[in-house]
Amino acid sequence: MRKKFLTNIILVLIWVALTGDFTFVNFVFGFFLGSLALWLADKESDSRKYFRLIPAAISFVLFFLYELIKANIQVAYEVIKPTLHMEPGIVAIPLDLNTDLEITLLANLISLTPGTLSLDVSDNKKVLYVHAMYVHDKQEFIDSVKNGFERKVIELLR
Repeated sequence: MRKKFLTNIILVLIWVALTGDFTFVNFVFGFFLGSLALWLADKESDSRKYFRLIPAAISFVLFFLYELIKANIQVAYEVIKPTLHMEPGIVAIPLDLNTDLEITLLANLISLTPGTLSLDVSDNKKVLYVHAMYVHDKQEFIDSVKNGFERKVIELLR
């Protein structure tokens, strides 16, 4: 997979040099064009993980940006309002993640989102403890993390 990524980067640099247009949009277009060329040239179906990773990574980034903007607006609105509608709490989220990388990525995504903070992981790595500003319903909060960030981490890393 690293070979394909490095080959794709080389194809991007060649594309940008040939077009003479050193803009971000041209780099992105060159990346997709290089990915398409690599995909068309790849005959082995076993080595197609790289091509599944690109849409998963794009979906992951867009989902995180959406959640980040949504949380920022929610926290900013809470700060501006004269009355507080927070219901803070600490929630134990059962994990379907297996590796330290997956758990660390999930914990960091949660902590980077305003209004939530990862506190601890259980010793057996099956539960993540999260402090949140808005815990109106614990099960709803757990479901939002499991169907949101955790699902995206699994799609990206497995």
